[in-house]
Amino acid sequence: MHIKIRKDGDANQEWVISVSKVDKVSVIEKLVAEKTGVKPKQQTLLFQGKTLESKVCILDYQIQNNNVVQLFVRDINNSESKEITNGISTEDPDKKLIEAESRYYAVGDFIDVLLEDDGTWYEAFILKIYFKKESSEILTQEDENKLIFRIKSADHIIPGFETDAGFNDIRPRSYFIYEPEDLTPEMIVLANYNLEEKTTRGHWYDFKVQEASKLNVSGTALVGKDKTPVEDCNLIFVDRIMRIEQPVLLTEVSAEERLSRYSEKNKRIYPFNCKTCKDDKNKKCRDCGCTVCHTKENWGDIILCDECDDEYHLECLDPPLDQVPEGDWYCPECKNDDSEIVKRGEGVRLSKKRANMPSKTTTSKRDWGRGMACAGRTTECTVVSKDHFGPIPGIDVGRRWKYRAQVSEVGVHRLIVGGIHGGANTGAYSIVLSGGYEDDIDQGDEFIYTGSGGRDLSGNKRVNVQSMDQEFKRGNMALALNCNAPLDKNGAEATDWRAGLPVRVVRKGNPKINSKFSPKDGLRYDGIYKVVKYYPEKGESGFLVYRYLLRRDDPNPAPWEEGGHEDEIVYPDNYSEKQGEKEKKGKPSKGKKRKASEDEMDDVEGKENKEKPTKEKNTITNVFTEMMNKKIKIEYEVPEEISKLIKEDVDNAALWDDCNESIKLGKQKYLAKIQENFKCACCQELVYNPITTECKHNMCEACMRRAFKSNYYNCPYCRFELGGGYDLIVNETLSKILKMFFPGYGKK
Repeated sequence: MHIKIRKDGDANQEWVISVSKVDKVSVIEKLVAEKTGVKPKQQTLLFQGKTLESKVCILDYQIQNNNVVQLFVRDINNSESKEITNGISTEDPDKKLIEAESRYYAVGDFIDVLLEDDGTWYEAFILKIYFKKESSEILTQEDENKLIFRIKSADHIIPGFETDAGFNDIRPRSYFIYEPEDLTPEMIVLANYNLEEKTTRGHWYDFKVQEASKLNVSGTALVGKDKTPVEDCNLIFVDRIMRIEQPVLLTEVSAEERLSRYSEKNKRIYPFNCKTCKDDKNKKCRDCGCTVCHTKENWGDIILCDECDDEYHLECLDPPLDQVPEGDWYCPECKNDDSEIVKRGEGVRLSKKRANMPSKTTTSKRDWGRGMACAGRTTECTVVSKDHFGPIPGIDVGRRWKYRAQVSEVGVHRLIVGGIHGGANTGAYSIVLSGGYEDDIDQGDEFIYTGSGGRDLSGNKRVNVQSMDQEFKRGNMALALNCNAPLDKNGAEATDWRAGLPVRVVRKGNPKINSKFSPKDGLRYDGIYKVVKYYPEKGESGFLVYRYLLRRDDPNPAPWEEGGHEDEIVYPDNYSEKQGEKEKKGKPSKGKKRKASEDEMDDVEGKENKEKPTKEKNTITNVFTEMMNKKIKIEYEVPEEISKLIKEDVDNAALWDDCNESIKLGKQKYLAKIQENFKCACCQELVYNPITTECKHNMCEACMRRAFKSNYYNCPYCRFELGGGYDLIVNETLSKILKMFFPGYGKK
């Protein structure tokens, strides 16, 4: 298995290294140091948002073949952690403040305060008066602006608050109520108005009068510090319009006027904070009270969760809190368990299932994680569904691959290990014929296939001898369903075998079986076969096995027939780099070669006995090198009918020009380029019934209609404004081209 190392997210700085899944991350660090010169201590390796730790196994991070691991270089000299405060002092802010006196206000004075949160005025009183240490002695009126007033809301305001305010944010409490006939245009007063629901009680704002009568007062509401005007406002409560009081020196304020500010008679009314209990302090409420006890006592001891905004008394928490914590606080329902958070340097915490896997519990030191049989697939075929019967669009008879993982990626046979892919209730979609059973008989257009099962594959075994009877279930039952005959565990034969369900057949090269119908190396797609009959019998091992007779039913000629062809073998990406690593090491394999299964014969390395002469190994390497360097004419010729349609598709001319550059690389690369260029931005699959927009992008008709139904009238790719009246017309020319290249791809 090999992975890519990409430095600083730059695709131009990328290296390929060969590793094993059972290796530690420290092995990657050493290989990276050899490739890049970056010492392991300076490396920070990231994969899928996780920092790779040196002592953790690569398998635990689920790194697959050809995955990209990001490399970042850190400066060791500056790696010491520093306390970051983001400009917020960790010292107690009250230590920088000293008590002071104001010439206009005294501690305990009843005032109006403007809150920045909603830009409205509230009744409050002064708790303390401060000024900063660096401030000079208060001598003039301008120096009053340096004062900080610690204020607390009036008792009848729910919920209460305590905050700091400046001199310009407070003023003496309004207590005088105007009569409507006393109001004149351009007068600024304090009035109640609801900015959202104009017919209900709202908050208190400064208000500029335009017209006034006994029943109607209209004007402009002035919101916030900036006095943002909200015009055309009609007041509902014309009997509660109050005068705005201006700051006056304490020496000039009469005792009678000071008492007027504390009058309960003119106490202002605010909108309900909770409509359920209507702010009744004595009534328990689940909406505005403590989440545990539902009461509203001791407002100062209630803390709000920063996630869900639920309220809790400090003493109602389990365990209770002595004081309100600094910074963010989360309730027991929202708080993440610290024990579940994997911090840097802690490695990986495996689930119970993964911790008990055979790969983690085995005591064997065999390096099983280097071959492609364990690498897994890197992509998945989405052109058709997983339960698709019949050919895969774009995959011709004679296509060859090096490994089973590649066959799975293109969708021909999706199982990397199993020989039969299917469902016991639906049928078999594909099989791999590799000669793994001694009972198999291959005659090209017809062959006898042995079912699955009967082997002990417990633990992490991939291969074993026949040790028990096969059972009529799973893959065996699935393949029997393809036969055009009633299902019977004792066997059946089709009267019209062509009417059965199609099975994709992949033949695997096996050096143990010298068959003229199998490829010399790798795996080859040989087309569609049908099940003629199936029956149970005792095999050469002495145990019961199920045998299936399959006969070819494909219009395309087989690779061994006249007119048929066998493509050049397709290797995985970066396969040449992997081979180069092996040649550089030049280490002979150790130990005696054991008997390999069809799933393990997937790599050149370690397949030769150490008794074999070095000359033969060099010959194999040389043949591979010559094959990779040999310029074979594989240029694909687009059928004339399709070429004419491509020329007619003028809206996508630029995309087709880009695709045509891949023609010289062969049909496979050409079709892959088409899939890349004509991928829907919504479903990320090949466009079906394509809509070509004005901005020259292609999306599926169903995806576009779904977007329009949700009132989204922009191009999903570039957000070009299409408009609600845009006609969704299918590009029939492009649709025909894609169906000719990928016949049946829309049938999902």
